[in-house]
Amino acid sequence: MRLLGNILWLILGGLFLAAGWAVIGLVLCVTIVGIPLGVQAFKMAGLTLTPFGKTVVYGGGVGSVLVNIVWFVLAGVWMAIGYVCAGLLNCITIIGIPFGIQSFKMAKLTLWPFGSQIYSL
Repeated sequence: MRLLGNILWLILGGLFLAAGWAVIGLVLCVTIVGIPLGVQAFKMAGLTLTPFGKTVVYGGGVGSVLVNIVWFVLAGVWMAIGYVCAGLLNCITIIGIPFGIQSFKMAKLTLWPFGSQIYSL
């Protein structure tokens, strides 16, 4: 089921989203200050490429919390709104519910990416 979900996800736009995150990561890694943000964009690209069968574990210390607050204010909330809207649109149909759940998982990660780890199930 994971394989089928990931294939459908890629065909229906996941590949373009992952490529977008990868480009954002490359642009952010141009400067030394942007490298930590670029790493988080690459993390999102990896999850966006194949979201089915992966889980996100949130953690980190005080440093992660401080950087997450800055990320949340500058970019995270806007990206999360986009993922939540996509998730709600996907959940309109029964067939789209699994895709909506994956969009909600990515929305949460876009709000709080620093200190989180992505694991395969």
